[in-house]
Amino acid sequence: MSSLNKVMIIGRLGADPDVRYTQSNAAVANMSVATTDRYKDRNGELQEKTEWHRVVVWNRLAEICQQYLKKGSLVYFEGKLETREWEDKEGQKRYTTEVKAFNMQMLDSRGDQGGGNASQNSGGGNKATAPSAELDDSFDDMDDDLPF
Repeated sequence: MSSLNKVMIIGRLGADPDVRYTQSNAAVANMSVATTDRYKDRNGELQEKTEWHRVVVWNRLAEICQQYLKKGSLVYFEGKLETREWEDKEGQKRYTTEVKAFNMQMLDSRGDQGGGNASQNSGGGNKATAPSAELDDSFDDMDDDLPF
């Protein structure tokens, strides 16, 4: 294998999905997903570090995200990292790195969100499947003792 570019994220949305349409009427949803690592420091105190990830989905998957996800939704995204480049109004080059997701699974309980998953195949279509089982929250209580 010469290379691999694969990203899997489980986190909570920081805002409702922002869906827009291109000139060719393709839906694109931009989302911000928070992932939080919890660990104990040298003094045994619980610490948290939150990272924010830009996630982009296209076409029918974008519309599914708009319909079913909202701020605070617990969600799994699978995709790849992509870096985009553009020129701003002042002519400066700008860059952003984001997760271009092709698979999404709602992880909230059925009462919260409806739970389920959707993916985008290489042909641009999507498939939605039956609701998934709830994510086991037992990992939240695990203690990570760092060696430093």
